[in-house]
Amino acid sequence: MTEVASVSLTRPLADFSDELGRSFTEYGFAIVRDHPIAPDLIARAWDLSRQFFALPEDVKRQYHLAGMGGARGYTPFGTERAKDAQINDLKEFWHVGRSLPPGDPLEEFMPPNVWPQEIEGFQQTFEELFLAFETTGRRILSAIALHLGLEEDFFDPTVENGNSVMRLLHYPPVPESADGAIRAAAHEDINTITLLLGAEESGLQLLSREGKWLSVAPPEGALAVNIGDMLQRLTNGVMRSTTHRVVNPVGEAARRSRYSMPFFLHFRPDFEIRALSQCVEEGREHEVEAPITAHDYLMQRLREINLV
Repeated sequence: MTEVASVSLTRPLADFSDELGRSFTEYGFAIVRDHPIAPDLIARAWDLSRQFFALPEDVKRQYHLAGMGGARGYTPFGTERAKDAQINDLKEFWHVGRSLPPGDPLEEFMPPNVWPQEIEGFQQTFEELFLAFETTGRRILSAIALHLGLEEDFFDPTVENGNSVMRLLHYPPVPESADGAIRAAAHEDINTITLLLGAEESGLQLLSREGKWLSVAPPEGALAVNIGDMLQRLTNGVMRSTTHRVVNPVGEAARRSRYSMPFFLHFRPDFEIRALSQCVEEGREHEVEAPITAHDYLMQRLREINLV
């Protein structure tokens, strides 16, 4: 178990913002308890996720949208590959994005969702869960803002109608002929912050500054939260986007599926990621990465992981 912070979201922001911020600075991870995502909603989501992945392969593949970079619908087993990895990951997944009103100017960045017709209540449940994740993520971002010396609501306009994605993940039982593949190879997340349900099942590990793999195992129902590359870039490396992975279990656990639900909270596509001045040392301004829009950065990174 790591020494990452474990905080309750029911406390006032000012009471835990520095504890959370220090954990993100050192480890890039924290555990968040007592969040506003209702247990009954989570239970419904787990049930529907399992129902979907249990469908026949040919049915699931009807929802694979070629040329979409996996942004919506189904991505088949063995498609995604971590940056610089030689072997594809042992997982399949479904993506739910933001639903925009017709004619919204951000439609060009966020295609409509698709929904499996075979499973009753799927759309309603996951639209509800998407909004609950977003509400939780905004509160965490407010705490980060206070830690950085910013106004509590600093991040609100940066993520308003952001290109966030909720992923339903299924790692099938590990095949005997895995040939070196693991469930999710070492990688960093692209987005702003990631909120993960399902990390209580063993396997999630982060890479410490000392180069050691440390397990992350929150209590059931709690969230594992980590910093993504976009926030690392905005804070000029103050907030740490940590390399992490999901390793294959051994023994009986290897013969059963693992399910998880990460929510990749994104900036608005047109938000310019420019290093915050308070995160840049005087005299080192020339070392700062050039500004880039969130959309352009996303496309650059998706190409690196074999999704576009």
